[in-house]
Amino acid sequence: MKKIILLAAALAAGTLTASAQVEIGVKISPSITSLRADGPSANPFSGGDSKVGFGGGLIVDYFFGENYAFGTGLFLTGKGGSYTYTELAGTPFATPVTQKLTIQYLELPGTIKLFTNEVAPDVRLFFQLGASLAVPISARLNDEKFFKDPLKGNQETAAFDHVFSIDANALLGLGAEYQLGTRTKVLAGLSYHRGLIDLDRYFEKERDFKDVNIRNSVFALDLGMKF
Repeated sequence: MKKIILLAAALAAGTLTASAQVEIGVKISPSITSLRADGPSANPFSGGDSKVGFGGGLIVDYFFGENYAFGTGLFLTGKGGSYTYTELAGTPFATPVTQKLTIQYLELPGTIKLFTNEVAPDVRLFFQLGASLAVPISARLNDEKFFKDPLKGNQETAAFDHVFSIDANALLGLGAEYQLGTRTKVLAGLSYHRGLIDLDRYFEKERDFKDVNIRNSVFALDLGMKF
């Protein structure tokens, strides 16, 4: 019985210690988003204007050392921008076309966060490096949910069907945390999210364009609080 009690106490202590190593909070992230686009000379593509995006969600930092944490969470993130391509390239009827693509993602990051010691009273800097996986939950082309292709007899397709079903991003960030109380912290930082996966599901599939690549890029201002 004594051994059982000691084991239960040890497990309880371990649980409390583990819970003390986890910090949970919320974050909002206004951002500037754009699309990196390219294609061969037969079907030239280029990135266009950026747009203002917005995201937010849950922060979870699991500390495995005083200055080291695994950072994750779950975020709703807006991405997109515009790109330009040439219809009927190589013919006398070549015409540049610009499209605006807006996508909303549900995103799960997995990063390592490195914290400095205090650089001022109750202030620590952090550096963040890792990746994220995201799945699109909605999309619009030129602010519409559906797209009519004039070169295919105005065939109508859902904007959501133009976007690949998953996105992966390299993530790099830096910022600062300020300790407000025993557990409460506020944070501010900057992050860059570089899309690694080609988003296009339309031009190569429906229009027989070859080697088209459209990828996300996001610069975000991260503002949050942990409790």
